[in-house]
Amino acid sequence: MQITVNGEANELHEAEVNLSKLLEIRRVESPEMVAVQLNGEFVDMENYPSTFLKTGDDIEFLYFMGGGSR
Repeated sequence: MQITVNGEANELHEAEVNLSKLLEIRRVESPEMVAVQLNGEFVDMENYPSTFLKTGDDIEFLYFMGGGSR
């Protein structure tokens, strides 16, 4: 299955991959701190296990960054 993750083409060899599995495959640290956009739409974290990918999907991982002022 051919997908795009953060602008980079990826080939997945598993038959069925949901968003939770994709986070594992990509070795995302602290997945609870990552928002996922699938084909331009944000997916709620509770729907990751039931959201399966298909060829041509475009996924963006958006990482929360902390910061502050001086």
